[in-house]
This record gives sequence, C-alpha cells and structure tokens, in this order.
Amino acid sequence: MKAQPDADKTLNMILSRLDDMKAEETVTIDLRGKSAFSDYMIVTSGRANRHVGAIAENVTKALKETGIKNIHVEGLPNCDWVLIDSGDVVVHVFRPEVREFYNIERLWAQNPAAAAI
Repeated sequence: MKAQPDADKTLNMILSRLDDMKAEETVTIDLRGKSAFSDYMIVTSGRANRHVGAIAENVTKALKETGIKNIHVEGLPNCDWVLIDSGDVVVHVFRPEVREFYNIERLWAQNPAAAAI
C-alpha cells in the first residue's frame, strides 16, 4: 500500500522540524495497511516539559504554515505527552519517563519483542 504524496511530504516536514528542535529518539511507524486513521505515526521525546511543549508548538506551527487544516492537539497544558493529529501523520511527543511507561511503539510494532529492545 502506498502513502499519499501529501502524507510523505508532511512526514518529511515534521521529521525536519523534530530534528531542528533537538527531539530525541524519534521513531517513525508506518501504519499503511494497519490503520485506517493515519499513514504514519511518529513517537519522539523531549528532555523536559518545556522542551516537549516547544517541540509540539513548533510542529503545530509548521503544519499550519503548510496549509494543513483541522489539526488536533491534546496534552499541551501539561506537556507530559502531547498528541498532534494532522490526519495523515500522528505525532506523539513525550517526556522520557512517560514514554517509557506507556511504550506505545510496542503496540504498533510488527515484532513486539524487537520494540522492547
């Protein structure tokens, strides 16, 4: 199954912004064929609440600048775990402890044992 060109473009723009913001341990999960709600999921970490918030705000701003509408953001007030849903790409930005606790990468991995490594 092939992603829409817009999904790939959005994915690359988000990954670029995450790199610019020094997000850590970024993982991209290909959801094509596994999920009807999105083509890609990105899971990444910020060092602290303020870093998580800054990453999320920067990604959201970039999405709006590229003309993506109906962006849904949750978790920004606390900045432990911020979810950004742009439609084709869903981004989860965690504090490291929260990411470790929920371990959502394992839920979507083809081989759950490999995701735990």
